Amino acid sequence: MRMPFIALSLACLSMAGAAVSMSLLQAEPMLVAAVESSTRTPANVARDRYRHPAETLAFFGVRPTDSVVEIWPGGGWYTEILAPYVAAKGKLTIVAPPGRASESIAAKLDKNAAAYGKVARANFPSTLGGTGVAPGSVDKVLTFRNVHNWRMGEMRPDKADYSADAFKEIYAMLKPGGVLGIEEHRLPESADSAREQSSGYIKVSTIRKLAEDAGFKFAGSSEVNANPKDTHDWPEGVWTLPPSFSLGDKDREKYAAIGESDRMTLKFVKPAK
Repeated sequence: MRMPFIALSLACLSMAGAAVSMSLLQAEPMLVAAVESSTRTPANVARDRYRHPAETLAFFGVRPTDSVVEIWPGGGWYTEILAPYVAAKGKLTIVAPPGRASESIAAKLDKNAAAYGKVARANFPSTLGGTGVAPGSVDKVLTFRNVHNWRMGEMRPDKADYSADAFKEIYAMLKPGGVLGIEEHRLPESADSAREQSSGYIKVSTIRKLAEDAGFKFAGSSEVNANPKDTHDWPEGVWTLPPSFSLGDKDREKYAAIGESDRMTLKFVKPAK
């Protein structure tokens, strides 16, 4: 079982000075149980060693009573954990652009109504259409490895950067005092910023500016998802590394030994009024 390891990791995270409140530590068994949920996909569980879900959610301060929005859930990696964690007393809303992105995650949820029947659905960002999240209605907004997509103009025909508008929309949906948690592929500050448009990596300073320009206050960072083996300069960008392995079998063992990307883990707060 992995449960003792997760509990130990959370304890170490707390002792290291991360902002983990006593109420969250008391809810720790529920978070561990969500990570250990039998409804999780085995391939997703295998990536826990790279993505550290319990430690990451603890750092963001996610509680089982929270109203949580997960932005662009992709294949539902974190949805598999968040859904059971907040099912009893909180609420999870997944948001994605209309069309294929929404339809793909909807198909996953619809296959298991027992596990995901309470998960609400909406669209994001509004610039791509659909129905968004009501302003001032949620406690936490989480997004994992997505800001680079907005920066690269993903899903826009003109590929125009809409990251600033995305952060403003996130700010609006949060209640005063609400938290934005971001995990993202990290580009070194010394690198050419133009690489943010093609590599999948983005600078911490870029994300901080986007968030702070939208009105957020920086509330801390964690190195829980850092990977010092990642040199950030791969031939096909971040997608060279697992799990994408964009080069196929070429140097696959080399990239597997490096592991998944070096990632920042940042927390921002919407000031309370």
